[in-house]
Amino acid sequence: MSTYSLLNIGTRALNANYAALQTTGNNIANANVAGYSRQQVELATATGQFTGGGFIGRGVDIQTVTRAHDAFLTRESIATRSIAAGDAARLAQLERLESLFGTGEAGIGYAAGELLNAFGDVASRPQDLSARQVVLARADELAARFRTADDQLAQLQAGVTLDLKNSVTAVNGFASQLAAINQQIAGVQGTGHVPNDMLDERDRLIGRIADYLQVSTVAADDGSVSVFVAGGQNIVLAGTATPLTVVADPYDASKLHVGLREGANVRAIPDAAFGNGSIAGLLRVQGEDLADARNLLGRMATVIGMRMNEQQALGLNLLQPATAGTDLFTLGAPEAVAAASNTGGASVQIAIADASFLQASDYELRTDPATPGAYRITRLADGAEFSSVPTAVPGQYQLNRLEGGVATPVGAPTTGIAIDGISVAVTGAPAGADRFLLRPVGLAMQTMRRDLDDPRGIAAASPVTATLGAANTGSATVASLAVVSPAYSTAPITVRFTDDSGAWQALDAGNAVVASGTWNAGQPIAVNGWQLQLNGAPKTNDSVAIGATPYPANNNGNALALLGLRDEKLIGRELLAGGVVSPGESITDAYSSAMADIGVRVQTAEAASTISAAVAGDAETARADTAGVNLDEEAARLIQFQQTYQAAAKVIQVAQAVFDTLLQTMAR
Repeated sequence: MSTYSLLNIGTRALNANYAALQTTGNNIANANVAGYSRQQVELATATGQFTGGGFIGRGVDIQTVTRAHDAFLTRESIATRSIAAGDAARLAQLERLESLFGTGEAGIGYAAGELLNAFGDVASRPQDLSARQVVLARADELAARFRTADDQLAQLQAGVTLDLKNSVTAVNGFASQLAAINQQIAGVQGTGHVPNDMLDERDRLIGRIADYLQVSTVAADDGSVSVFVAGGQNIVLAGTATPLTVVADPYDASKLHVGLREGANVRAIPDAAFGNGSIAGLLRVQGEDLADARNLLGRMATVIGMRMNEQQALGLNLLQPATAGTDLFTLGAPEAVAAASNTGGASVQIAIADASFLQASDYELRTDPATPGAYRITRLADGAEFSSVPTAVPGQYQLNRLEGGVATPVGAPTTGIAIDGISVAVTGAPAGADRFLLRPVGLAMQTMRRDLDDPRGIAAASPVTATLGAANTGSATVASLAVVSPAYSTAPITVRFTDDSGAWQALDAGNAVVASGTWNAGQPIAVNGWQLQLNGAPKTNDSVAIGATPYPANNNGNALALLGLRDEKLIGRELLAGGVVSPGESITDAYSSAMADIGVRVQTAEAASTISAAVAGDAETARADTAGVNLDEEAARLIQFQQTYQAAAKVIQVAQAVFDTLLQTMAR
């Protein structure tokens, strides 16, 4: 055996341990680099040399440098951080949205209550212009708060739009980098060694994309990885990146969606397909939370404005001569928007038929493929499906609710298409795939204004007045007399009770019976478009005379009716199957419900974000425990390889001494 063999063994050992020292030093240097995987040199015993005395070892070989990596833990870390990013993005937006629903004196509900309470002073002093001026000031404040809320919602939407644009730009940048590094990895695949730093960088890029989108990956034989989003849409295929792009909403230019740009074509992706990631969170806020908040407040504005305008029209103002009241508020009109992709010639108009039945939702209208002439309507807030089917009577439709393939009639047939207090008119012929967005309340706040400037224009007086009969013997008194229909009449009517049980007849000026019934406590007597409420109990032959109000300036009947709107269940009634009507809410209760709805969303999002962040943290900890750098371990290895390196150097020194001794011996 030659001295060269001993020198070769020492040299190999020296190189191997120097490589191990370099790798350990590299681990220490990158200990705080996110996504870095611990590396180690893989050593193998060199094949022994055969001699007559057996196989003599020839030292050590460096096989390769590997990284500590667990594919399952890496996938779990990426998946959970995607969920956490989506929850965090939604929570951040919801916390901003919650600030719109002020509490106490800052809330819209408080402003509405103050407006209605102000009619109490007008009822007490119908001729007091200062009390009337307070009503106008309160009306102006309420309208201003609704407009402010609409502006804030628009700002939130603009923020979501900007975040979507920036997110798409970021994803495209990461995808391009990932495609480039895929090419580099594939280029070194034939060397037989793993490009550890490139693989770490690729995992880091996939993780950055997962912050925005839920991703799935598929590895190829050449070492590249393809990335798919939204249920199978590829954004990275080996060395090629397909860019995402923002797509305008087909109904609303202020909203954006996300699609794929494939050459000159752009293909929109449904919002729900994105699953998790901050982009999915933003799309959910845009499509659900902001839309619901706008409709909740828009419904309140619509119902308050329309109901007060209606009641104003049923009273008399303080002008000379007294005339019917004019509108107190101007509201944004309901809107029907055709989808940009429509090809037919149809147009759609909507109107509010009964504000108390309005729901806090937009609707999508399209033709019903199952029935010619019928329409499908989707209530977007809860996804409820309805069909409006023409009956045998021309121009008449039956509304059905669709559940599990079963159609259940809702209410009686109506003239034209009707749902949730709105009427829909379709003119022209829609194409089979045409769609229309119906927005009955979404624009109400945008242009809400107080329309009345003259305090004398407040219609505090009732057009009709009630007078108890002088010969009455019962305890009945007039609780209220309110006009409830625009088709009311001020023609003289005498309500006479025919027995002690409450049976009554309504007699006109000629003593002809025009209506009759039985009075029960708490129930009104309704004739000629007005309703009479009594306290106490009438006796036989008691009477109440109703006629035109002789002195409107001193009358407070309509002011009391306006004050009564404070407690009226006028928001959110719903016509259910079987003709059942669900009860509505008062204005303050409706605002409290809206606050609760948004508050529950915030709390739910906060809990989800806390949980998903903890899960993502645990998953990353598990990954880091396997792949991360432990400085204590690396310090121990550093000492180990240093000592081995020194020992290898000693082997070389000994080999050198032996070689020198051999040379000296031969020289003699």
